Amino acid sequence: MMDANAIDAATRRLSAALDALEAATERRREADRGEETLAEQIQTLGTDRSRLAADLDTQTARSRRLEATNREVVRRLDVAVDTIRYVLEAHDH
Repeated sequence: MMDANAIDAATRRLSAALDALEAATERRREADRGEETLAEQIQTLGTDRSRLAADLDTQTARSRRLEATNREVVRRLDVAVDTIRYVLEAHDH
């Protein structure tokens, strides 16, 4: 009878150990899925960052072109104003 009790106890310990192993395996699978999700999110963020950096470069170049165009327009307006003043002063005299 003692052997039967020992076998039953060992069986229960083995069953508990197998349950614990199964639970640990499931937690590990969940952690791995979480890591995969995190890796995908990091990759997505990297892609977004690259796209945003490219967009920023494009907009910076556009801004510089607009600034250069603005300076040229101001220069031309200054020339036009000076020319009009010269013509008006010449006409007044």
